[in-house]
Amino acid sequence: MTGRILSEIICRNETMKVPENIFIELKQLGIGYAKSTSGTCILADLLSMQVKAGEIIALVGRNGCGKSTLLRTMARMQSPLKGTVFIGGKDIKSIARLEFAKILSFVSTEIVDIPYIRVSELVSLGRYPHTNWIGSISGPDKAVVNNAIELAGIGHLRNKLMHELSDGERQKTMIARALAQDTRIIILDEPTAFLDLPNRYELLRLLNHLAHEMGKTVLYSTHDLSIALHESDKLWLMASGTVNEGAPEDLIITKGFHKLFENSDLYFDMNAADFRLRRKYTGHIRIEGDPELILWTSRALERIGIKTRDEDTGGTSILAGYQKGSPVWSLNFNEQLQTFFSVYDLISFLKVVQINN
Repeated sequence: MTGRILSEIICRNETMKVPENIFIELKQLGIGYAKSTSGTCILADLLSMQVKAGEIIALVGRNGCGKSTLLRTMARMQSPLKGTVFIGGKDIKSIARLEFAKILSFVSTEIVDIPYIRVSELVSLGRYPHTNWIGSISGPDKAVVNNAIELAGIGHLRNKLMHELSDGERQKTMIARALAQDTRIIILDEPTAFLDLPNRYELLRLLNHLAHEMGKTVLYSTHDLSIALHESDKLWLMASGTVNEGAPEDLIITKGFHKLFENSDLYFDMNAADFRLRRKYTGHIRIEGDPELILWTSRALERIGIKTRDEDTGGTSILAGYQKGSPVWSLNFNEQLQTFFSVYDLISFLKVVQINN
């Protein structure tokens, strides 16, 4: 009898055992929200994904598909319609509130506007799961706060009041607060929304550092597909009530990105590894010369509806090269040669003439 019970316990433990490298697991998760009148709006169903420790994952999808709802559900800010989220093999509903705050931090898209509180004071609030019952900040806590402020690149703002900051500065302050919380999981909802291009890449560099060098698990949603492609270990592509996952290259090879652009003029160019608008071309031009000038000139031509061709079939052509270190474009049009010294001047001319070949 005792042997049978022991055998059952061992089998049960083996069944529940989570692979060592799997840190977060979603099982048959259904997400959505209650409608204001009656019933429930289901945004996605039967989601089953796994996240390894030390990964950075980008969640992408069109507006309204449920990205924020999924992140909030994983952060225990919203209840799932069904299914379970596990962290370290534990159902998140079974983890005590204070313990959960030591495991997972969340940065939302909401603009925080708290008057008369300084940046350093708000970042210090991230230490609340680690402080004593009266919430006093110790010397080591202050060191963590200062490090978070420097990592987020807001050292010059530490003494400013929150209501004096720009939206981008407030967003970076909330990210610093999450860093001060010092959790193994960081979830960010549209963290680049209020940042300019250089700061977006600086933030992703920081998130990569946290994941790959500090072993934290980072999950963020974004509409910036270019950054997601270049700076993430894995993508969660949310569309049609489900999630496709894989390395960015996997979703490119399998054409998973096409789901994002259904009924849209946008498409993913496999050759250029970039997103493009579908265009109606009104003419063709042969272009040759310096490879770098060809690349950027071709993009400008495409923008005005002219497609480049490689074969020499006569007609209009462009020779792009350098004279005395400066770029020069020689256009053969209607058997006449014209010279341009900028892409802008070349394109301005081609806009007013008819290219039919």
